[in-house]
Amino acid sequence: MIILFNKPFRVLSQFTTEGDKQTLADYIDIRKVYPAGRLDYDSEGLLILTDDGQQQQRIANPKYGKQKSYWVQVEGVPQEQDLQALRRGVTLKDGLTRPAGVELIDAPDVPERTPPIRERKNIPTSWLDITISEGRNRQVRRMTAHIGFPTLRLVRHRVGDWRVDGIASGSYITL
Repeated sequence: MIILFNKPFRVLSQFTTEGDKQTLADYIDIRKVYPAGRLDYDSEGLLILTDDGQQQQRIANPKYGKQKSYWVQVEGVPQEQDLQALRRGVTLKDGLTRPAGVELIDAPDVPERTPPIRERKNIPTSWLDITISEGRNRQVRRMTAHIGFPTLRLVRHRVGDWRVDGIASGSYITL
């Protein structure tokens, strides 16, 4: 079984409770399914769950090269040379990242976030579509910060061939 879940902002990618934070159990009432990978508490979008341990590994383990794509709202407007750095790979504290696919895009059709991102009157924001094939801890956020454009909002919209399109925030579909 495969579940495609559109994880809202500030929801833990686990079923066990931790303090007063919302978890997957607040949204998914199917037993014995587990996330194939993680999506940070402060990130949104597509999270895949499965009841098959081998499938979970094929989705989550970077050695299988499953690409993940994110819409990333950043502070400022990166120039082409900034994007090229991400396309080549950048050196973070845990080593060189694999080359990423990166494009500057118009704002995607995503619902308003509660609470909204912090806005600064004199600093514009822009959106990037970033595709990576590994999944280090907070990798996309660290990559954009490395080139000088901190992430304000991060929405995963694709994992492999699966997309979040048509799945409302907080909802899921079963394949």
